[in-house]
Amino acid sequence: MKRRQILIAGTAALAAASAPAAFPDKPVRIVVPNAPGGAADITARAVGEHMARTLGKPVIIDNKPGAGGVVAGQAVASAAPDGHTLLLISSGTAVSAALFKSLPYDTLKAFAPVAPLATFDLVIVTGEVGEFKTLGELLQYARAHPGKLNLGTPSLGTTQHLAAEWFKSAAGLDLQVVPFKATPDVITALRGGQIHAGLDILSPLLAQIQAKVLRPLAVTGARRSRVLPEVPTAQEAGVQGLDAASWNGLAVPAKTPAPVVDRLNQAVNAALRDAGVRQKLEALNLDPRPGTPQDAAALLSGDIQRWGQVIARAKIERQ
Repeated sequence: MKRRQILIAGTAALAAASAPAAFPDKPVRIVVPNAPGGAADITARAVGEHMARTLGKPVIIDNKPGAGGVVAGQAVASAAPDGHTLLLISSGTAVSAALFKSLPYDTLKAFAPVAPLATFDLVIVTGEVGEFKTLGELLQYARAHPGKLNLGTPSLGTTQHLAAEWFKSAAGLDLQVVPFKATPDVITALRGGQIHAGLDILSPLLAQIQAKVLRPLAVTGARRSRVLPEVPTAQEAGVQGLDAASWNGLAVPAKTPAPVVDRLNQAVNAALRDAGVRQKLEALNLDPRPGTPQDAAALLSGDIQRWGQVIARAKIERQ
């Protein structure tokens, strides 16, 4: 009898573990390490709204900007591993893991990736009235005038800043990477002629490009941009080995049951395949990327390794 009771109990426990029918049983929270209104926030809201319909529970966006995403990361790392608290992860999450000597959590061990959300381009630009019409002209000038070319980016330690360092290394250039406080400061410096060129995420520069205020010289990823198909990649322009793009996704605390992760993954992918959600993301120059938890994990771990190598090559002091 005891053996039978044990078998029955074990079978019931297995069924409970493998069938997330009770999930979710309360609102789901997505913690976003960015302020409201930006691309990350809009992405989370567009996807979260659709997820709420799929899951049958409200999805709340909780913005926790600051400290390179560490504030948001710590909030999720310490949350109950039940699938009700998610973190918006990104290439910035990987940069923080590679750049900071010590975090209050181990990025690869503290989180279980759920799904990718979208990928987006980085672009090298100059002022429309600037002296460079192509990336080739910029490269020629930089090689003829070592140490004279200034390339602006947003804050020190961002994906954009490290992509500029990667560009410098891959092209074999002696140039000055100049970090500004934020994207608007880079645009102002470009328009005022204080810097020769800038490297930033395409989305916040797109209006300036379309208004012919800024000129795109190249995107830094492996493929041309969907919204600027006439602009070459840096590799096409002669910078071999440069493949710097950006992405975002969702993760939950480690030890969240696999069936719950799978249920969330299904809800995310349903959102990313919805025409309305895709339209919202594509309007921001974000390319929706449905995928598996393993796809998201590969993006995160690969970027940590990649940016760690960039930091080492550029001799950037870890913070």
